[in-house]
Amino acid sequence: MIDSQKTLIPTRVWPWLTPLAYTLARWVVLPFYFGEITISGQKNVPQTGAVILAPTHRSRWDAILVPYATGFLVSGRHPRFMVTSTEVTGFQGWLIKRLGSFPVDVDRPDLETLDYSIELLNKGEMLVIFPEGGIFREAIVHPLKRGIGKIALEVLNRNPTAQIKILPISIKYSETLPTRGCQVKIDIGEPLDVADYQDLSPRKGSQKLTQDLKTELKILHET
Repeated sequence: MIDSQKTLIPTRVWPWLTPLAYTLARWVVLPFYFGEITISGQKNVPQTGAVILAPTHRSRWDAILVPYATGFLVSGRHPRFMVTSTEVTGFQGWLIKRLGSFPVDVDRPDLETLDYSIELLNKGEMLVIFPEGGIFREAIVHPLKRGIGKIALEVLNRNPTAQIKILPISIKYSETLPTRGCQVKIDIGEPLDVADYQDLSPRKGSQKLTQDLKTELKILHET
């Protein structure tokens, strides 16, 4: 259900903070905390055009690992994040807003948030949306929220010549609750071309796109 009430979209993004934060994360934070981090499929990360990164979500560490695997050194750009409204409180909320993230109520997404997402994608940005809608510790892919398909198809509805892809990403930890020294495995699948679903009705297109994304995530995450 879409809520017509407005939510606060961040406007005070600090452009200098993003490369600084991700550089510190890549060379200091991640090597200090984790053991081996293995990544496969980086060749699948699109270098141009709008991209929705669709990772599984097992830990708050995912927000650092996704840019590590797909960000500037791989694709030449820094991803933006759509995060749950519970994650934009306190110091963490202050920080991630200035990194370009913005909140969404996964149960009642409002029109302004969806419009902002579509605006970013129409500018060719790389946007991270966790399609399961929250953090789940189990080693299975949970039902996906259909909003990711609706957003992707609405980009094409407003701009039929746009190029937009959805990239399935599996993030697996060697421990259910990641502790220092645990291993991380990141598998990046082949992108789904949203244009392939454009000829279906909006409802059927969104359903099919969401189902295909779940299938790809299950292949990556559960095998």
